[in-house]
Amino acid sequence: MLTGKHIILGITGSIAAYKAAMLCRLLVKEGAEVRVVMTPLAKQFITPLTMATLSKHPILVEFFNPENGEWNSHVSLGEWADMLLIAPATANTLAKMVTGVADNLLLTTYLSARSKVAVAPAMDLDMYAHVTTQQNLRTLAERGVAIIEPEAGELASGLVGKGRMAEPEEIVRQVEALLCDKKRLAGKRYIVTAGATIEPIDPVRYITNHSTGKMGYAIAEELARRGAEVKLISGRTNLDTPYGVERVDVLTAEDMYNAAVECWADADGGVMCAAVADYTPAHVADHKLKKSDDDMHIELCRTKDIAKELGATKESRVLVGFALETDNEEFHAEGKLQRKNLDFIVLNSLRDKGAGFRGDTNKVTIIDHSTKVEHPLMSKHDTAKVIVDKIESITLNK
Repeated sequence: MLTGKHIILGITGSIAAYKAAMLCRLLVKEGAEVRVVMTPLAKQFITPLTMATLSKHPILVEFFNPENGEWNSHVSLGEWADMLLIAPATANTLAKMVTGVADNLLLTTYLSARSKVAVAPAMDLDMYAHVTTQQNLRTLAERGVAIIEPEAGELASGLVGKGRMAEPEEIVRQVEALLCDKKRLAGKRYIVTAGATIEPIDPVRYITNHSTGKMGYAIAEELARRGAEVKLISGRTNLDTPYGVERVDVLTAEDMYNAAVECWADADGGVMCAAVADYTPAHVADHKLKKSDDDMHIELCRTKDIAKELGATKESRVLVGFALETDNEEFHAEGKLQRKNLDFIVLNSLRDKGAGFRGDTNKVTIIDHSTKVEHPLMSKHDTAKVIVDKIESITLNK
């Protein structure tokens, strides 16, 4: 997706600089030409030799080569680049970007850059939360700098909180979104359901399943990356909202049904990826049900079928379903394809290692009304690309 793009990767003095090696490798793998500019302090965390090997270009640190006096032109670098990506970006570098301090090659390159600029902050939680850092980030965003939000987790200090640089895969996805020229789904509106619903038994207990929402979130992100307006109707999850996506939080199958039907009215297509409960307790106790010596019997009633409801009013719109099966997989998936009036269905089997819930990979077979294509085990983000490729093809040919 980045073939032919020129990216300057700026590395500053943070322990997160070790991630820059994988980030550089992924950018090159996606087809980008990468030139690395390091601050002097960054060399204390990762060697120029490592980055030169991965980028396949000499590393730039100083304003000139002390051996022959050759000038490393920040002006030429700024003109060459399609993007300046600073990852990791320390609090110190962010502050200097705001105030225009130009005391190293990276900062002078920033001030000369005509390209898009993105920063991936990395620092301890108190530094990140400090009013000065937050104001600097707001100022940079107002000036058009893309902020790739840090993650929450364990930090080098031993504390736990927000400030850890985003993972390289996430940074690459956001760079692709910022640089993608072919927004082929621009102007199209899609809804995506994701995650598990929760069906209460009483104020304490509920019925749910193992879905994490990762597959649906990856699809929503990929649709947005291609220019679509996306409403992500999400059950409970620990995932962050994908970049450029509007999220609608729901809890029960009934909530998801109502949100999906409402959003469908203005949509050009939908992807039904959520693991929606097929049954819900007929009666929900208003108090905690106490344990006794007897067995407990809970009456369940059928929930509304969201995909079938949307399929009944689909007309010329695109509708995609999912089927997670454990036996007679293709037979059951093809049945759903027909009954719910889907354009295609994505089948995965719990018998395939690495597919299904909780993991970061999936192995799917895409079935439409005339073809069946089996795909190998891939990351869920790569699986999302395959699925959205097919959505895009159908959309543009309708």
